[in-house]
Amino acid sequence: MKVTHELEPFYSNDSKILILGSIPSIKSRELGFYYMHPSNRFWQVLEKVFNEKIVDKKAFLMKHQIALWDVIKECDIKSSSDSTIKNVIVNDINELLNKTKINKIFTTGSKADILYQKYLYPQTKIKNIALPSTSSANAKMKLEDLVEKYQVLK
Repeated sequence: MKVTHELEPFYSNDSKILILGSIPSIKSRELGFYYMHPSNRFWQVLEKVFNEKIVDKKAFLMKHQIALWDVIKECDIKSSSDSTIKNVIVNDINELLNKTKINKIFTTGSKADILYQKYLYPQTKIKNIALPSTSSANAKMKLEDLVEKYQVLK
């Protein structure tokens, strides 16, 4: 099924960190924000990394100068499975970079990392730091392991 990215990047002009996923899941698109599938551990990981209960996701991101977006603008995908992604068109993140103070880019999951390296790094010249996926599909990573890997955000 062809999917077009429906979510705007979330950022403020003060954002210093950009976290890029591949493309929002079906549940995230339905709910209108990033990492919203109940089994995705993204928000749980950030709570533990920053030792802070997240009551308002957007306020939390603003406080920590974190921007969220995705590498993919459009692709063919089955369900929400990154392993099925084909025919990729990427987002142009240069405009976002020019509006912000972003100087660190993190990718979540191997597909986002691979696509960033192939399509976006040649434009941005900002080396990304690859982080493991917080999706439940990445069952081999325990919550504690994810929290350890994501400490680099601080």
